[in-house]
Amino acid sequence: MASQEIETLAAALARLPGLGPRSARRAVLWLVKRRESALPALLEALATVGEALVECDTCGNVDTTNPCGICADPRRDGKGLCVVEDVADLWALDRAKLFTGKYHVLGGKLSALDGIRPEDLNIASLLSRVEEGGIDEVVLAMNATLEGQTTAHYLAERLEDFPVRITQLAHGLPVGGELDYLDEGTLAQALRARRPLG
Repeated sequence: MASQEIETLAAALARLPGLGPRSARRAVLWLVKRRESALPALLEALATVGEALVECDTCGNVDTTNPCGICADPRRDGKGLCVVEDVADLWALDRAKLFTGKYHVLGGKLSALDGIRPEDLNIASLLSRVEEGGIDEVVLAMNATLEGQTTAHYLAERLEDFPVRITQLAHGLPVGGELDYLDEGTLAQALRARRPLG
């Protein structure tokens, strides 16, 4: 039996996505064995990020600067705007390095069962960004779930009065799949095969 403190650490790690109790215990053992080198570096990195983490006022990304590195990058094409449900989706798409435009994070998806309404999402700021002008295409990169597609259709209706082309990711994505769990090849194909809505 490990001490209560070690068990508490393992329980805290087990709450992270992708880690169960056994994986968390292995991670704790690895940290204990390397407590002289790995543990201080991990603690310092966690403290630094914890103090500096902010949400980008422009797009909703999470970064250590505001505006975030993506919004502040002058090499980004400001004519393309990719709308995603959450930050994990943004990171997954940007990791693939296939979309050169900017992003907008909704902060979730419409869900009647969970009581998430349009006013609960960052839709007003999306409409403001499009209304400012300069955007030619809005890519609706919603997850291929019922709620994701409902959100995409709602956004398409709200955006139809603006002079922008509205596209969505191709339906090669697995039904019920989430962007953060897809490989770059699948994401690349979905982005290349995007099509107009409606």
